[in-house]
Amino acid sequence: MTIAGDKPSNRRKTAILEHADKYASERRSWIQRTDYFHEADTEYMRFLVPENARVLDIGCGAGDLLAALKPSHGVGVDISPAMIKIAQNSHPDLTFVTGDIENPAVIKTLEGEPFDFIVLSDTIGVLDDIQRALQSLVGLCHPDTRVIVSYYNYAWSPILKLLERLKLKMPQVELNYLPPADTAHIMDLAGFQLVKQEWRTLLPMKLLGLGPLINRYIGSLPYLRRLGVRNFTVARPMSIAPLPPQTVSVIIPCRNEKGNVEAALMRLPKFGKDLEVVFIEGHSQDGSFEEIERVAEAYKDQFNIQFARQDGVGKGDAMRKGYAMATGEVLMILDGDLTVPPEDLPKFYDALVSGNGNFINGSRMVYPMEDAAMRFLNLIANAVFAWIFSWLLNERITDTLCGTKVFTKAHYKRIEEGRSYFGDFDPFGDFDLIFGASKQNLKIIDMPIRYASRTYGETQISRFRHGVLLLRMVVFAFRKLKPS
Repeated sequence: MTIAGDKPSNRRKTAILEHADKYASERRSWIQRTDYFHEADTEYMRFLVPENARVLDIGCGAGDLLAALKPSHGVGVDISPAMIKIAQNSHPDLTFVTGDIENPAVIKTLEGEPFDFIVLSDTIGVLDDIQRALQSLVGLCHPDTRVIVSYYNYAWSPILKLLERLKLKMPQVELNYLPPADTAHIMDLAGFQLVKQEWRTLLPMKLLGLGPLINRYIGSLPYLRRLGVRNFTVARPMSIAPLPPQTVSVIIPCRNEKGNVEAALMRLPKFGKDLEVVFIEGHSQDGSFEEIERVAEAYKDQFNIQFARQDGVGKGDAMRKGYAMATGEVLMILDGDLTVPPEDLPKFYDALVSGNGNFINGSRMVYPMEDAAMRFLNLIANAVFAWIFSWLLNERITDTLCGTKVFTKAHYKRIEEGRSYFGDFDPFGDFDLIFGASKQNLKIIDMPIRYASRTYGETQISRFRHGVLLLRMVVFAFRKLKPS
């Protein structure tokens, strides 16, 4: 499809169009000369964009990236008729539009059912007005749409120019200067909120296998990774309408927490459209299950209560059983030790339904703690692991092991559907959720809470045994989240 009357608007756009048309037939042969770089680039984009999504690729070229994403509905837009002709012949199952995305007529053509992902791979480099172009995309989004901008590190310009002269890279027109921080800033001005940023490919050549090793084990390290040739910015639309009042399920995993069962109910505020409490008991030795039965019967007229004994072992198993039983539109986790005050849960609910975040993660690391609430070594370990996982996920997380996490059931289903990427690896349940939320590009925000001491029972965390498990998960996460 060609947009009627869509002619280059100025001399620069004319030069860009002529350049694209000139190299259209040669583009794939140029890509083959740097196939490792382009394969790594595509593979990371496939990590960000799940299959079967509705995808708009702006500046799609020959359509190969769009096809690699395997969309349920894919639309590519490019200023070059020659590129679009190749794309249509190569990928007849996709839709391609010839036109300049800065032309309002092109945007109007794309209106209809919103897209799940909008991809701009290097496209911001040729836009005349980046902010206005991005603003025009807001009408093509729904609240869960993610806009992904990939671009090159301008510090590599001398090297890239040299590669062009050596005929190792396809010649390029003059591009906009845009470091990642400026990309995020302009996206903010255009009405998009940053979700995360990533820097990749310190060495864009295979070099007999040396490139992938350097990129994975050296190029992904903090600070050094910012020297990579590629950067990725993921953002979401800020014009998100608040959710209507939601039904809520509070899931309380309990193992040897008999003395906290009744208190959990008594301290739980009423909030949301309707409140359900789901107790999942974990083969306790202190009569916790019998206490849950007693409390459920005693308060059946005041609370909507479900309960069950978990099938397997570990908090992660208990939480997954609770999610399956829950009927609420919003899912909340409240640890049975009540070290996170039940009175704080309405704050989590408000942050979620207001649209401020998609995944609200409790943080115990802000306010002073009660005496004996967390042992000193545990405090240090929590801070260290939070820093490590913030680096792995490219999102700031101040506390990975706080038991309270809140999200919608719809988003949990997406995490559950994508679980095969990570597998059933997490006995705690916290990392399964955090990794899944990051993989699904959910907006994660930390909610500070005041961490209290136990009033009943003993901690079920072994600092050494569980510390070893955490170290193993760091290695696991590195392999999954920092591929070469």
